Amino acid sequence: MDEQLSLKRRILLVEDEPINRKILENIINHDYEAIVARDGVEAIELIREHSDKLSLVLLDLMMPDMNGFEVLQFMKDDKVLKQIPIIVCTAEKDCEVKCFQLGAADFITKPYTHPAVIKARIDRAIEYREGRGLIHATQNDSLTGLLTHDFFMEYSHFRDLHYNNNNMDAIVLNINRFHLINELQGRRAGDDVLIKIADSIKRIAKENGGIAGRGGADEFMIYLPSGMEYNNLLKDIGSGLEDLLNNSRVYLRMGIYKNVNKELSVEHRFDKARTACNSIRGSYNTHMAVYDEEMHEKETLNERLINDMVAGIKDHQFKIFYQPKYAIQGERDSLYSAEALVRWEHPELGLLRPDTFIPLFEDNGLIHKLDHYVWDEVSKQIGEWMVKYDLKIPVSVNVSRVDIGAPNLEEEIFTVVQNNWISPGMLNLEITESAYTENSEQIINVVKGLRDRGFAIEMDDFGTGYSSLNMITSLPIDILKLDMQFVKNIKEGNKEMKMVELMMDVARSLKVKVVAEGVETKEQYDLLKKAGCDVIQGFYFSMPCATGEFEKLIEKENKELEDEVNAALAAM
Repeated sequence: MDEQLSLKRRILLVEDEPINRKILENIINHDYEAIVARDGVEAIELIREHSDKLSLVLLDLMMPDMNGFEVLQFMKDDKVLKQIPIIVCTAEKDCEVKCFQLGAADFITKPYTHPAVIKARIDRAIEYREGRGLIHATQNDSLTGLLTHDFFMEYSHFRDLHYNNNNMDAIVLNINRFHLINELQGRRAGDDVLIKIADSIKRIAKENGGIAGRGGADEFMIYLPSGMEYNNLLKDIGSGLEDLLNNSRVYLRMGIYKNVNKELSVEHRFDKARTACNSIRGSYNTHMAVYDEEMHEKETLNERLINDMVAGIKDHQFKIFYQPKYAIQGERDSLYSAEALVRWEHPELGLLRPDTFIPLFEDNGLIHKLDHYVWDEVSKQIGEWMVKYDLKIPVSVNVSRVDIGAPNLEEEIFTVVQNNWISPGMLNLEITESAYTENSEQIINVVKGLRDRGFAIEMDDFGTGYSSLNMITSLPIDILKLDMQFVKNIKEGNKEMKMVELMMDVARSLKVKVVAEGVETKEQYDLLKKAGCDVIQGFYFSMPCATGEFEKLIEKENKELEDEVNAALAAM
């Protein structure tokens, strides 16, 4: 019968006596498939050949060439084979202790006078092994062997019940920009890093009476008795990681909630450690943070902002400000477009800057609701300006990495502009470079769909997302936006200016416009204009404006256009 069609579990009978073999075969043949070995050497060969299909080994001890003890030792020393249950068949009762020490699951005594008992012992051993295997598959992460999130929480809870006098620390460990390892070195390299870290924290937890688990992706959790020296612990975990990646640096970050409050749930304790860990996300100089009162206050504020968000949108507490962008390559600087920036006029907390709530909403998946609100408000305002001033001013709005994963995003944004009677070309969509590097295939497909609808795509923060030049050439974009960190220190001939010129060359080769943000001085303006930058924004021209102030800039632009037309007519 074809092995794939056989539904019977397979048992290896290792027995040199023909009569005994026949008795055992008769006992198991109805429910199991038997394969037979006549000595230890043949048994090893069959075990190797069928290791992934064997449910049990019935093993005689006294055999020629290689006895049962040697077979037990061989299987015990192999990580895979030791998982196969073994029932020893012997008349030598003095051997039981030694066999158990070598991994035997049970004994059947010779002669085989009770077939029903033998069958029951075989059934129980197989059921026990398969039950343990199912539990192991559920409780252990398949890549690292660490406890999965849910089992880690349960084990930590039971540890507290049995050792409730111990002070404990909750630790969350993460890898800065782990996606870049997968992107630049391949997924196999990323897996090797995760396995190496897992092996280290398993050892540390075992040596110190703690528990180790994997929270998901590149997050690890450790529950340890208080008093550890965490700088040394972090060095221990990170030791040797660079060797896996051809000396590329791996930046770990650790958040610690010391001497946990055991009145809190285990999940809540590790949330605090995670808060500490996230507080240093993206930092390459600070690798460890301890949860403290300041973080507690921020956590409390964040919880309030999350709860107040829906009412904030409903009551239009989120106000749109417009940062003007000026085209600088013509005879005069002209108002070209604007970037929409959101502020929160909270009824009790006052005016909140976007860095207070945007990262919070991104982390909690709420940013899509706010972005949709901004898309709608801006589209409505663009339509009003077109009617009021007979002037088309495109406005850039943010599309976050959370938005990219939203179902039917193209249709959603297209419906917003249709409902406000403007064309897609009036709403430019800003997507950060780092979003492209995190999920390049998905985002490219989404962005292509948006461009097909008529939207212009701006790559925001260009130069900070570690895109390869090869990747840049394949991205569907219309505008590159230089991050302000490249602009703020430019001087004639310095390295920052050379970097800007290099990025200008990249843009020209891609035939896309360049917007420079954060321009504050005449010197920066002159250097960027000379380098061929198309558009600039920043305090050199204007701070972000409320709607009324921005309308004054539109009126000024209309007046200058009118003067140009009149001058041209007068010259005719």
